Amino acid sequence: MEVRRTKSNFIMFKINGMKKIILATSHHQLSVYFKTVMCLAFLYASLIAAGQKEISLYKSPAPGSEDWNWQEKEFFVKVPLNAKVIYNITKPTLTVFTPDSSNGCAVIVCPGGGGRVLNFESEGIRVANQLVKKGVTVFILKYRLAQSFTEDPWQEMMNAIRKPDSSSVKKTSLITEMARTDLNIAIRYVKEHASEFKIDTTRIGLMGFSAGGQMVARVAYHFTPQTKPAFVAPIYCVITRINDRTVKPDAPPLFIAAATDDQLADISNSLNLYNDWMNAKRPVELHIYSKGGHGLRGLPAESWICRFEEWLNAEGFLKQKN
Repeated sequence: MEVRRTKSNFIMFKINGMKKIILATSHHQLSVYFKTVMCLAFLYASLIAAGQKEISLYKSPAPGSEDWNWQEKEFFVKVPLNAKVIYNITKPTLTVFTPDSSNGCAVIVCPGGGGRVLNFESEGIRVANQLVKKGVTVFILKYRLAQSFTEDPWQEMMNAIRKPDSSSVKKTSLITEMARTDLNIAIRYVKEHASEFKIDTTRIGLMGFSAGGQMVARVAYHFTPQTKPAFVAPIYCVITRINDRTVKPDAPPLFIAAATDDQLADISNSLNLYNDWMNAKRPVELHIYSKGGHGLRGLPAESWICRFEEWLNAEGFLKQKN
């Protein structure tokens, strides 16, 4: 992004090669506009610097969705997210956030969104920007989603959750299977390219929110030698659709966080997940907040990320590589 203040009452700036001009009616207004644009330029540069690389998971169209030709789009959700979501995803990718100094730990983050949108900003970028400060390399997964047919994909998702019909359930089931495939391929990719990102293959974990939380919880139960994560963090997830919940003897340690007043992911899901790991005598930590809803918003619920960092450190995952 290029910003330039002209001699007259104009501000010229470019974003991705496109020129924009703002006209101010006074020197004071010009000064205000200039400071605002410079602030936006700084934020834009920060996002570009943080998300340094986007990696396609498939060299050709993803199997099963070869004929998907709709366009990926963004939509701003004012309430409750106050953030952008992405929808109509047809090409799965990993967006890489690299720390200034890697400690060898990495997390593949799966944002939620009911299989119809992806809360990429609130459950992806914000989390990544926090974790890279601790030396963690973060990969945000953009997995395939069901096609949206309206200009309000968020409301479309909420309608599908609250009033599901047989057609939408069948469609969601098919898309969910594709998303799981995308996650498994993402795990294998990160492991195979660990040296390129200065990552320790024994410290690659998963984090997922809501629908993404269900995806990573399923891997925690049903991992293979190729997809086994070092740790898993299902955040306000739903596990009712995971049929076989047998915990393997070498299941990865879990970090779970949720709120009692969550109306979309009942707290029983997190409690049952915790009990499964406790009964199997596998490491697990659970944080339940009385308020925070589906998204763990407001204090103290939103401090869950600090508890997660403390847990990573206590488990030895933030230990600096030699």
